[in-house]
Amino acid sequence: LVLELNQVIIPTYGTVPDQQNLHTPEWADFDNKPDTLFFSDGRRRIDFVLVYEDESKKMTHKRSDRKKQKRKRQVYESNLINNGLQLEATRSVLDEKLIFVKVHAPWEVLCTYAEVMHIKLPLQPNDLKTRDSAFNWFSRLFRVDENIIKPEQEFFTAPFQKEHLSNFYIQDKDTFFNPATRSRIVHFILSRVEYATKNNVKKFGINKLLDTGIYKAAFPLHDSSFTHLSTDPDCPNERYLLYREWAHPKNIFKLQPLDFIRKYYGEKIGIYFAWLGFYTNMLIVAAVVGVGCFLYGFLTKDNCTWSQEVCDPNIGGNIIMCPQCDKVCTYWNLSITCESSKKLCIFDSFGTLVFAVFMGIWVTLFLEFWKRRQAELEYEWDTAEYLQQEEQVRPEYEARCTHVVMNEITQQEEHVPYTACGKCIRMAFCTSAVIFWILLIIASVIGIIVYRLSVFLVFSATLPQHIRGAEAIRKYLTPQTATTVTASLISFIIIMVLNVVYEKVAILITDFELPRTQTDYENSLTTKMFLFQFVNYYSSCFYIAFFKGKFVGHPGNRVYWLGKYRTEECDPGGCLLELTTQLAIIVGGKAIWNNIQEVLVPWVKNLLGRYCAAARSEKLVARWEEDYHLQPIGKLGLFYEYLEMVIQFGFVTLFVASFPLAPLLALINNMLEIRLDAWKLTTQSRRVVPQKAQDIGAWQPIMQGIAILAVVTNAMIIAFTSDMIPRLVYYWSFSVPPYGSHSSHTMKGYINSTLSVFNTSDFKNASKPFSPWLGNQMTCRQVYRDLRYPPGHQHQYEHNIYYWHVIAAKLAFVIVMEHVIYFVKFIISYVIPDVSQKTKSKVEREKYLTQKLLHENNLKVVKKTMGKIADKIIKGVDGTFRPKAE
Repeated sequence: LVLELNQVIIPTYGTVPDQQNLHTPEWADFDNKPDTLFFSDGRRRIDFVLVYEDESKKMTHKRSDRKKQKRKRQVYESNLINNGLQLEATRSVLDEKLIFVKVHAPWEVLCTYAEVMHIKLPLQPNDLKTRDSAFNWFSRLFRVDENIIKPEQEFFTAPFQKEHLSNFYIQDKDTFFNPATRSRIVHFILSRVEYATKNNVKKFGINKLLDTGIYKAAFPLHDSSFTHLSTDPDCPNERYLLYREWAHPKNIFKLQPLDFIRKYYGEKIGIYFAWLGFYTNMLIVAAVVGVGCFLYGFLTKDNCTWSQEVCDPNIGGNIIMCPQCDKVCTYWNLSITCESSKKLCIFDSFGTLVFAVFMGIWVTLFLEFWKRRQAELEYEWDTAEYLQQEEQVRPEYEARCTHVVMNEITQQEEHVPYTACGKCIRMAFCTSAVIFWILLIIASVIGIIVYRLSVFLVFSATLPQHIRGAEAIRKYLTPQTATTVTASLISFIIIMVLNVVYEKVAILITDFELPRTQTDYENSLTTKMFLFQFVNYYSSCFYIAFFKGKFVGHPGNRVYWLGKYRTEECDPGGCLLELTTQLAIIVGGKAIWNNIQEVLVPWVKNLLGRYCAAARSEKLVARWEEDYHLQPIGKLGLFYEYLEMVIQFGFVTLFVASFPLAPLLALINNMLEIRLDAWKLTTQSRRVVPQKAQDIGAWQPIMQGIAILAVVTNAMIIAFTSDMIPRLVYYWSFSVPPYGSHSSHTMKGYINSTLSVFNTSDFKNASKPFSPWLGNQMTCRQVYRDLRYPPGHQHQYEHNIYYWHVIAAKLAFVIVMEHVIYFVKFIISYVIPDVSQKTKSKVEREKYLTQKLLHENNLKVVKKTMGKIADKIIKGVDGTFRPKAE
């Protein structure tokens, strides 16, 4: 068997027969059974469908091109038949140009390739006793009714071997390989069968035939309609059940039937929905705590002393602020920012600190408990040893294997697509390309910053004039607000446009790398795309949080960008509110845009397709033709789903100190996302080829990296972006003697002590405002929190002692918070094992049974056979050589 596989299947992918030796599919007319899943004989199951356009009816290509395409297709189909598959062709009912080729894999082919692919199949039912969880009574309220979708029976499994066929749990040959496994085996063959040879280079695989248009589609069949039960008594109606009990909006608060999803769509899609459901459930706790912290800030905002001082006409109304831009801007009263200071009290409160610490611990719990859940799924879905045993080399990689190298482990020659030098060149090129595109993203962010600087100048000069009479609008529509909102919207549009470009660039770079397996390919692409998206989505947030308003100088000595644009200043309340606005626009806009792109677009396409088909004919249409008019998922369908959720995970964790409602928005979005993704899969998309997946791949270390970075970013947001530390320093040290004049600790006088004084006569000519100051007062206050000595002091305009106390407190806070959270994270990681004891017991039991059934039984057979041979030999020799009886 191994020799045969080595000679036929692996290196040659079939042979290219002569014209007279071509095998052709059987032909059969549609028998008006729209729900059938079988060939015309009613016995052979349809495992895959290929669709092509009849070359004789094509009018878009030259005749010679049509002949070449037909020849390649005929050779390909002949080689499929040579590899044991059975083909049946049927012409379309609605479009006579379309031909549907149905593919069936017989028992022998399934057994052969199950062994080649190391597919794990049942040995015997699981006989370990399981104890029900204490929370089972509660979770049962949210589970799918077991009378509708019955729980899958658990089995101990082992990699399939034909010679040990009798040891496997086979009750019915027709159901031993379920439809998902059958489709996966057939797709494995389709991806490796040859269709042409050019310059001694073999061309093979259904993917290339689809790319060149020789075939229009290739897909496994859905088993029924999602709207009603099938009329075929042999149909399991799993699609209908999935739609009714999983994808329908009425199930938004129900748990997902993960085993059923895995059975129908395969492990790769199953583990995505398992992860998304687990993440969504964990968000419930984060959302509750986040809403609690938000409500705390909302209910205590009226007790915010510094906000009351800003709004007080005798305090904030008498504080004159310096112009916010050069020449064209004028002086203004601090009380204008009354409304924004009230909003800031909601988000910049003690609850923010509590929530930031909580989220640092929450993200660790989420990742650790997910590891345990993932280990359970690895065992239950037989993917624990998938990467080592079952995953095959990508056909694109095999096609380039022209160089011979010595394998250090086996000490045998093997073929690889490039030498060590070639690999280094490829890696250098790909790394350079990634860095170039990341720098391009940073350039776009700098462009947004320049926009902010130039537009703020315009808004500051024109906005007060246009809304001079509307005091209510003037409170809310400040130059800072107008600049922030417009810049955030433009930033969001640029992000969405760049995403389309970077997606294609990342795919091109990864294709050039030529990874060996599909998992390697997806992990490499994941890393590149996340780097692009990380910079694309988060760079503007990092700028607002950690750079804006930090390097601006003071009114007499401003810092300029490019020698022309004055660096941006934060609002008198700080940049935290602006960061909150930026996050709300990007997170909300991204969710709306993604849902439109993922759901509305395929729905409209399918609606138009069904309308056109209904206009052409009222005839019965076969299941394969119904599925053909659905939308394909694409090679990287799940990749974008993961990417969307991990980017959201970053927003929820990295900047949560500025936006405690982010987990709530993410929870609402994810509850809809699960059902929308399920609805799209079951109703709008062709059935995907079931694939194995051991885990969520490169997304796991990416989330771990985000979790580590989140502790730092939140600590720094609280320390350097919010106003919490300066307020605490003032309350405990500078409100009382020797620095303050109050008899007890208080926040009174905080605003007056933190806005530096500047003498208007010290303005330089280049920045002196056109409009003169009309009052008797010759000083103005710094727009942002700045702690400097007043004019007339021997160290005027230099940082005072309060400033250095605040800097020391900020650095101490960051260090303490980081170390405390990291220590707690370490303890949690150590205490919670990655694999539960129950799962370990199941794994050990399965290993024992595999050893016993597949190896010890063989040894007994060999021993028994060798014993008979020994007896015959002994009988033929002299009795003196007979061994003594035991």
